[in-house]
Amino acid sequence: MTPSARETSERKRLLLVGQVNSGKSTLFNRLLRQERSLVSDQAGTTTDSVEKLFELPSVGPILLVDTPGLADDTPLGAERQRVTQLALSSADLVLYLLSCEDSLDTPIIAALRKANVPTLPIIARADLPEQSSWLERQEEIVQCFGHAPLSLRQNDDESLDTLLEKIKQTLHNVSEPTPSLLGNLCQTGDLVLLVMPQDSAAPAGRLILPQVQTIRALLDRGCHALCVTPEQLPTALSQLAAPPQLIITDSQVFATVEPLVPEGCRLTSFSILMSAQRGDLQRLVAGAATIGQLTPSSRLLIAEACTHAPEGEDIGTVKLPRLLRKRIGETLTIEHVSGRDFPEDLTPYDLVIHCGACMFNRRMLVSRQDLATAQQVPMTNYGLAIAYLTGILNKVALP
Repeated sequence: MTPSARETSERKRLLLVGQVNSGKSTLFNRLLRQERSLVSDQAGTTTDSVEKLFELPSVGPILLVDTPGLADDTPLGAERQRVTQLALSSADLVLYLLSCEDSLDTPIIAALRKANVPTLPIIARADLPEQSSWLERQEEIVQCFGHAPLSLRQNDDESLDTLLEKIKQTLHNVSEPTPSLLGNLCQTGDLVLLVMPQDSAAPAGRLILPQVQTIRALLDRGCHALCVTPEQLPTALSQLAAPPQLIITDSQVFATVEPLVPEGCRLTSFSILMSAQRGDLQRLVAGAATIGQLTPSSRLLIAEACTHAPEGEDIGTVKLPRLLRKRIGETLTIEHVSGRDFPEDLTPYDLVIHCGACMFNRRMLVSRQDLATAQQVPMTNYGLAIAYLTGILNKVALP
């Protein structure tokens, strides 16, 4: 079973990377203590990333990812490298498996160093060479990865235990606290009103992930959460003895909700909350401000983390493009990508507008922001873009 969005977006991601037949899939199965990933002596057995959740004591749930083998000359070799490169953008830690003879001058190793992804080198298959050449090789590996290589022997639980301890130590050292979803927008005892459209695009019988996570965050903080649809908002406000301290709405109904916000009550959106937790909010706000510089000949990229088939009045493919063209011009060029598809070259675009990234971890969204910043292409998110287009960007509360 493929892990759910919530299961994967908030877990540490541990990637196994290396050349074909370097022992990645064998290690994957040893860590899980089950036969999850296919093991074979034939080069290129793994053609796509294989993911599995497991619990690492003192760390918590980990998403373990077995990536395709590298440096093979099979017809799918280039595609395997592309898949692995995409996986690196969300990695919290990489286990790089290599033999004593593997080259350290590869595109993936260069990408790891450029992205500053913490990496543990592991010798998992080849026997160690004679002492003098091994000492020299060790020094080369230390200079490349910043860590001495670990020797992982097959059918040896002691070396596996040593690796697990090193993984725990490294994750503790590199882990950064996840920003609070709510920031300083509310405190214990506050009444928070959530405005949640239930139109044709809303999933039947359930709430979307940002709404679920926001409700949970409010409960954890000790706030009182009141949920309504946009149509119920006027009645709900009229029945309250005092205005709520905060209203959190779906960005697509900003224009409907904002005029009804009581004086002294803050207003924000689920998308803005998610992007602030997953990414660099300051850069996203600056990106929204560049919408005013767009012209009818501008070219935009809209990036959606979800891979669902758009239905009805989808916000990314229908509502947001409609708002943009109404404001800027019908000849505005808008392109779309979804899931892990994201172009390496962003220079053809004048602006990138990303969703709230509830299905991504923070590292992945920030890596996309870094890519855009390096190419001097502004990037914002759905909620901030809609706030700008409706003329209330300076009125929405930022966490």
